[in-house]
Amino acid sequence: MSWHPQYRSSKFRHVYGKAASKEKCYNCVPITRNVHDNQFCAVNPHFIAVVTECVGGGAFLVIPIQQTGKLDPHYPKICGHKGNVLDIKWNPFNDFVIASCSEDATVKIWDIPKHLLTKNITNPKKELLGHARKVDLIEWHPTANNILFSSGYDYKIMIWNLDTKEAVISNPVKILDAHKDVVLSMSFNTDGSLLATACRDRKIRLIDPRAGTVLQVASYKSHRVNKVLFLGNVKKLFSTGTSRWNNRQIALWDQNDLSVPLLEEDLDGSSGLLFPFYDSDTCMLYVVGKGDGNIRYYEISPEKPYLSYLMEYRSHLPQKGIGMMPKRGLEVSACEIFRFYKLIPTKSLIEPISMIVPRRSESYQEDIYPLTTGAQPALTAQEWLNGFNKGPLLVSLRPGSGAVNSLPQFLEQESLIKTTNLSQHRGQGGRMPLEDMQKPSEIEDSRKQLKVEEKLPKNEQMCLSNGFDISECPPPKTENELLQMFYRQQEEIRKLRELVNQRDVQIKQLELELRNLCMDTGSY
Repeated sequence: MSWHPQYRSSKFRHVYGKAASKEKCYNCVPITRNVHDNQFCAVNPHFIAVVTECVGGGAFLVIPIQQTGKLDPHYPKICGHKGNVLDIKWNPFNDFVIASCSEDATVKIWDIPKHLLTKNITNPKKELLGHARKVDLIEWHPTANNILFSSGYDYKIMIWNLDTKEAVISNPVKILDAHKDVVLSMSFNTDGSLLATACRDRKIRLIDPRAGTVLQVASYKSHRVNKVLFLGNVKKLFSTGTSRWNNRQIALWDQNDLSVPLLEEDLDGSSGLLFPFYDSDTCMLYVVGKGDGNIRYYEISPEKPYLSYLMEYRSHLPQKGIGMMPKRGLEVSACEIFRFYKLIPTKSLIEPISMIVPRRSESYQEDIYPLTTGAQPALTAQEWLNGFNKGPLLVSLRPGSGAVNSLPQFLEQESLIKTTNLSQHRGQGGRMPLEDMQKPSEIEDSRKQLKVEEKLPKNEQMCLSNGFDISECPPPKTENELLQMFYRQQEEIRKLRELVNQRDVQIKQLELELRNLCMDTGSY
């Protein structure tokens, strides 16, 4: 295990995990005993879904998120599968639609009623028939509506378009037949144009899902991969697996070069699987161990050292599976930046664990809640199938805020031009020029800038704003760049106000001296 520095400058350095009190946990939940390497839990702001034990087929529970405490042993189930349920996933754009896959080689789509369940649901909204063997993985497309990916023990990944009226769909729109063994993990990049997979043959593949072509393959022998995750905003891949000596291991890969990992690190000698979770808003990575109670978390940076260890949440209760709440379901008033739902089958318990940034202020903390993925699709299913790509539609987590465009117009060029004109007007309108208050070096710089602006045509002069050439320094595209530009402009405004105040003081002093001089001459 590598040595981690004790101190590091980061706003997330003191993030800590807080387990929910007993009253806010879910008790007496018959969690599945299946040994399959999946999470067995899916969460959205309205419901928590858990794969459960069931005789004579597969079933899962859908519990309202507010219904904590002891669960009724006769609580209704979703029980339409003929074999064990292996994976469940909520539709990211509809909190009342969930997909499930099973050992019976089917994928089913379910409508969950908004009111409390009163009886078992056995009839699905749609049934997807295409796999020849059991289906163990499903993933919704991150930006296109009603596009679902499924993977089974027939070594095939199937792409389904659910925008049809048919209740039974037997023909997927695309079949990816690039794997020679069982697919263990699937992950999309930010706009869903690329798919990364981890296979039982220990290889990571980067696939164009619409073309069905394999773009890159990573076959690094000293890292046997189990799970892979796209770190979309930094263009990297993260994988968990085992080393040659069967130590649990993590690795970081460059999206454009999968020949050798950028970083690999052994964690411990435990045998449980490692589930990775990434929060692109805070650039924090969480690694959850199956069979133990630990949650390690790191901070990702685009440059070396790439992966910075922050801290570890420890618990004596081992987790069999884990669910993750979307960002729009977090409690921003408590500075909660992530929430897990930990499955503890030994106690039939689901325990929420909140990751919290310690802050004294009770107001909304904008620096830890940038714009995040909302619940509206950016594309229709047909648009994506036709080749269009678009990033997710973003929303603010500030209470009362609405959705914004996926490519927000952070700074309009016209506003920058107005700022420039305003500062120039202030400099020309005063009795005393600002040059009298500036240092000689600043005067020279400003004169050089004015000369450059005089030589440029009028339309090109507008591209200069606050001393920056917009063509060389384009408007910010990320929240951090926006904040840096905002703070830079605030600092410039503060300096201008100081100069104006100094000028006013000097004007008053000169007026007083002039008045005294007039009085002296009048007395003579």
